[in-house]
Formats: sequence, C-alpha cells, structure tokens
Amino acid sequence: MSMRSINPASEEDVDVINAWDGPAIEQALEKTALAAAAWADLSIDRRTELLGKLGDLLRRHRDECAELITREMGKCIAEARTEIEKCAWLCDYYADTAAQGLADEVVHTDARRSYVHYAPLGTVLGIMPWNFPFWQVIRFAAPAVTAGNTALLKHAGNVPGCARKLESLFRGAGYPEGVFLHLPVETEQVRAIIEDERVHAVTLTGSERAGSVVAAQAGRALKKTVLELGGSDAFIVLDDADLAEAVQWGVKARFQANGQSCIAAKRFILDERIADSFLERFKAAAAELRMGDPMDEATTLGPMARRDLRDELHAQVEDALAQGAEAVLGCERPSGRGWYYPASILDGIRPGMRAWSEELFGPVATVIRVANDQEALAVANDSPFGLGGSIWTRDLARGERLALKLASGGAYVNAMTKSDPRTPFGGIKRSGYGRELGVFGLREFVNIRTVWMA
Repeated sequence: MSMRSINPASEEDVDVINAWDGPAIEQALEKTALAAAAWADLSIDRRTELLGKLGDLLRRHRDECAELITREMGKCIAEARTEIEKCAWLCDYYADTAAQGLADEVVHTDARRSYVHYAPLGTVLGIMPWNFPFWQVIRFAAPAVTAGNTALLKHAGNVPGCARKLESLFRGAGYPEGVFLHLPVETEQVRAIIEDERVHAVTLTGSERAGSVVAAQAGRALKKTVLELGGSDAFIVLDDADLAEAVQWGVKARFQANGQSCIAAKRFILDERIADSFLERFKAAAAELRMGDPMDEATTLGPMARRDLRDELHAQVEDALAQGAEAVLGCERPSGRGWYYPASILDGIRPGMRAWSEELFGPVATVIRVANDQEALAVANDSPFGLGGSIWTRDLARGERLALKLASGGAYVNAMTKSDPRTPFGGIKRSGYGRELGVFGLREFVNIRTVWMA
C-alpha cells in the first residue's frame, strides 16, 4: 500500500511512501518496548535536559520545518514558522516545569508516610492530524515522553515529511532510539497497534468520526484515551464590545491556518444592536486577505489541504444558501489549480441548516444574530461541540458571567480561543475528553499511584 502527499497549492506530488507491513510494525513495537524501561528509569533532570535540546533544535531548523508544513498541507509560510516557534516554546515550558509537576506530593494521613507518585504508563500511541503537523505532535509527545513514556506517532498520510523530520529532531536532540518513533501505516492497520500489549494508551486529535472509532477500539482493549476532536467555537460580540478590536481578532480567529483549525472561531453570534456595524467592518477586513501561493510571504490565505475537504465545505455553504442564508463575502468555489477557497461570510444562519450544527472546517464564517446576552448564550451552547468560545465586551464582569456558563473546555473574554502550554486544553461533548498542556496534560499519561508507609 502507498500513501501520496500532494501539494495543495499546485496539486503536484510531494512524496509517495509505502505503508509499513506487519514485520516492520512489529520491529518498531519491539524497539519501543525495549527502550521503555530504561527511559522510564532515567532521571527527570535528564529527560528535561533532552527536551530543552529538542526546543533548541526546533528553533535552528525552523525554516526547514516550516517549508515542509507549507509544501505538504498548504499553511501560509509565516504561520508555519510561528507553529515551529510555538513548539519550541512548549519544549521550554515543560523543560522548566515538568520536574515540579511530576514531583511526589505528600498527603497527611494516619500512615507514617503517604504520598502520591506519578509513574509513566508505558508507550503512548499518538494519532495526529495534518492541520498543525508539528504542533499537535509536540503537544502530545513532549509531556508524555518527559513523564517517562515512550511515544509512537501515526501521523496523517499527507504529511510524511513532517513525520520523518519530527523523528529526526528527537534523535538529533539525543533521545535514545525507540523513545519516539513514527509509524507510516494506513488507517486500517491502527486497530492492531492499539490492541498490541506493548501499547498502553492512545491519544487522538482529529475528526469526531475518527475519535469514536479509536475510542471504541481502545475501550475494547481497556486502554486509556485522550481525544481532541472537532469544534464549532462561538465568537460572541455583545452590544458594548470594542468593534475594531473584535473585528481584528475575529478575522485572525476565523481565517488563520486557512480556516482549518478545530479552535477557530466559526459561529459569529452578534447582538443585533451592533450586528450590521460589525459585519460591515468584518467583511471589509476579510476581503483584504490575499489568497495565493502559501510560500509567498505576502499571502495571507492559502489553499485547503485536500480537494475532498474543499468539496465538503462548499456543500455546506450551498446547503445554507439554498435555505435562505446570505452570501456576504465569497462562498464561490474558484476554478484553476490548487484547492483554494476564498474568505467567506454567511449571514442568516438558522436551525435546520447544516452550518447551524456542523463544523465548517475551512475559511467560512457563519453569522447568527441574537437579541440579548441570554439568547447569545443559548445559541452558543446549542451545539454538539464544546471546545472553546470567546466573548467580546467592555464590561469584564459581564463577560466573565457569560464565560462561566459556556458549555466548553475553554472560555475567553476579549481574546481569541487558543492553546497555550501553560493552561489545560481540551473539550467536552463531541469535542472529546481529557486534557493536554499545563500540569494536567503532563499527568494525563501517568499512573497516579498512592504510596502508603504504615
């Protein structure tokens, strides 16, 4: 079996690789199993030292890694460089904080001595997507490996160069062979890997459908999972918001990464008293995005990663238009080479349209008008997803009251939804479960062990 990586801007082959067969997978699993015990026994100081070196290597290879990202999945080159810099920041964060986060915690009981000890689980399989092909991997692997686990990466088939480069960086930083390995395998081969006794936990970032399948497979094998799935984040603009600021961040929150981010602002819920004014400014700002070659520094909107993703997005747009939504901007599929889709805005979204309940994974903003704060909150929470959401208001107390009622894993007042190494990240409902990042992410794949000395 072979997997093709296609440049989404030119539709030309970037790479064609052969998926591993059974013996090659067996060899990798055995190599990881052999490395696991010695790696778990290594001191936390040595593990954080290597993580710091990984961060340094990411910075030194930033431009090379960024070009790989852009060539394989179409992200604008400036954003790709920022992705690598964020990976290095995450390495720095855990290099500085992991020892404290994993330190034994004394619990005062009637024992002579009792404490909580954090021990690695073993080997974690990471099933990762293409939209942030370095960040998503480092986000799971850096804390998992620093906690003493070994890691296996099953990356998306359209970013094989990114997968190979990641393994090379781990080895270049001094990690022992087998501590981090990427597996070029087909989706159909994953189940057997999950079921293998040498794999102890699974984390997946991807679609709702993929998460459901992987969770079922891991559940049958009684293995822990963390799922970071889709999102349809609300971007709530109240009547007292600073519209200039809300528009500036709204454009970035919706259209960065060519609109292909689980935490992108997707549903713009506007108080009807400012809706026309916001929309006029938002349209003008979005229209200034320059669609084109993602390798060009001047480009601010590149292609979508795959043809089928663009086709699905346009089908959702056509469904909304057929049911009475208004195309404020864009909403037409361009001709020519490359899987481009213009910055688009749909107004008048209502229940029954696919855009009301589905995630639009591409550069299309949907607009819903509401009468007041209570209706804004009800609309925001009327979603099968619960990843993040933001609220824009000059009244911070008002914003915080609404933020605390958002049915989501993250709530942001006057800031776009984002992931930050210092704070936990994850969702509820059909956006998944478990947490990455922060001390919570560091402890997701450990045995939280009670030690009791009578």
